[in-house]
Amino acid sequence: MKVYTKTGDNGTTGLFSGERVPKHHIRIKAYGTVDELNCWIGLIRSQDIKKEQGKELIKIQKNLMLIGSELANESSDLTIDLIQKDDVKDIELWIDRMTDELPVLRNFVIPGGHSCVANTHLARCVCRRAERFITELNDTSKTNPVIIFYINRLSDYLFTLSRKFAHDFNVEEIKWIP
Repeated sequence: MKVYTKTGDNGTTGLFSGERVPKHHIRIKAYGTVDELNCWIGLIRSQDIKKEQGKELIKIQKNLMLIGSELANESSDLTIDLIQKDDVKDIELWIDRMTDELPVLRNFVIPGGHSCVANTHLARCVCRRAERFITELNDTSKTNPVIIFYINRLSDYLFTLSRKFAHDFNVEEIKWIP
């Protein structure tokens, strides 16, 4: 099977149902940004990080594949696996565990200081963009609300993970004080 099909040469792409939509359709922006986020998380996971963090990130990547599939499925006739509320709870537990190990933060922080910290902040920003596209899609085509919960919580996880990386790599967090 060839990777290229030439079916998108007219600026459209196919959804699970077979329907063709413009490549700039909000549904495509939503799941395309989730795919981009998954790549950023893959980059983070490829760094020299703790095994436990790597396991969390691979679980997140698998969940992002589910979310992308779910967002690409505009038809209620097609059955696919769905993201679950327990997946949101996992992220909350991971955030709480990391937060317990970190100093209290009362300011914004300036991203950077180490590639893991910076890449995790970039992933957080892509996650927020995905959230904006998903909520925009939800205005016209109802999506599973757990997707929105998950993506919202994931951005919090990524922020906390960036702080944890700063802590683990002994990088000073530069606080933004206006």
